[in-house]
Amino acid sequence: MENTLDDLDKKILAIVQRDGRITNADLAQQIHLSPPAAHARLKRLQERGIIRGFVALLDQERLGYDLMALIHVTLAQHQRERVQEFRAAIQTMPQVLECFHVTGEYDYLLKVVVRNRQELEQFLVETLTPAPGVGRIHTNIVFSQVKTTTELQTSNSRHAAAQESETRNAPR
Repeated sequence: MENTLDDLDKKILAIVQRDGRITNADLAQQIHLSPPAAHARLKRLQERGIIRGFVALLDQERLGYDLMALIHVTLAQHQRERVQEFRAAIQTMPQVLECFHVTGEYDYLLKVVVRNRQELEQFLVETLTPAPGVGRIHTNIVFSQVKTTTELQTSNSRHAAAQESETRNAPR
């Protein structure tokens, strides 16, 4: 899929990843196209499924979710039906922001956000432990997030960011 994107598509992706609310006029100006042409390219990227959607990123701590945990889960049984039941159960747990099927000692890695230690304990004891197929759980509490981004690297994202920075900082 990467090789079907031209440099302009990659620049659009870099820009909208940093600012999903950019106006069409501003996008067009940054990529040196007319607004209708910029809109058509953006729409095509959405139709192709490269851009899946636009979201608001919330500050979890300002909303009272002060505790993040990374929870490693090992399934007791690996039969297809049990795995599907576990995955379906995870989908119903609002505390789980992300769930990864991983290699190594554990089967799954969950990113969980709760308000405090009591909510974490309640989640572990009453929700996760009784979930279908759960055999073992190992929990790590996150002290701080060193890096958080949703921006995927396109081949010229750095170049586009550098150009944008130069444009903003240029004398007028």
